Amino acid sequence: MSHELTLIVAATRNMGIGAKGGLPWTGLKKEMAYFARVTKRLPSQAPPDARNAVIMGRKTWESIPPKFRPLKGRLNIVISRSHPAWDPASAPAAAAMPDADKEPVKVGSLEQALAYLRADGVASRLGRVFVIGGAQIYDAALRAPEARRVLLTKPGLDAWVGEEVEGGEIEENGTKYEFQIWERA
Repeated sequence: MSHELTLIVAATRNMGIGAKGGLPWTGLKKEMAYFARVTKRLPSQAPPDARNAVIMGRKTWESIPPKFRPLKGRLNIVISRSHPAWDPASAPAAAAMPDADKEPVKVGSLEQALAYLRADGVASRLGRVFVIGGAQIYDAALRAPEARRVLLTKPGLDAWVGEEVEGGEIEENGTKYEFQIWERA
């Protein structure tokens, strides 16, 4: 069974997502709380021991302050070309759901991450799957047939065209932003 992918991203009006190895803005506590709430919220039909997964690239992992790694309450999957390929045939024990609050699962590609999530012992205990960055991982995820929606936060806005999204503009620490949902039809 394949789980749908939801990309969750905060991007500038020009779709910039990073600056010097971090976010191009700081101090947006409500935005960070939104990210945590959304990526932790399980579907109503999820089993009691289920967890959502967050898939990220190595640089995104390294941009998270060490005291917040791994992201608590979620299965963290880190993609890096330097990680060995994950192969369920040669490592069946790895298919069990790990202690998500201790170490991330390390894989070499988005395809390996998705294969891991489909493995016995993981798929049945999985809620939602979120892609949280960086740029190369978002690009690969957008090309995947499993990609279903994008949850987009757009900080730095000062003008809008068209209908206002429910909730509208939020301003925090001098930065204006809004939340958007884009869904594949």
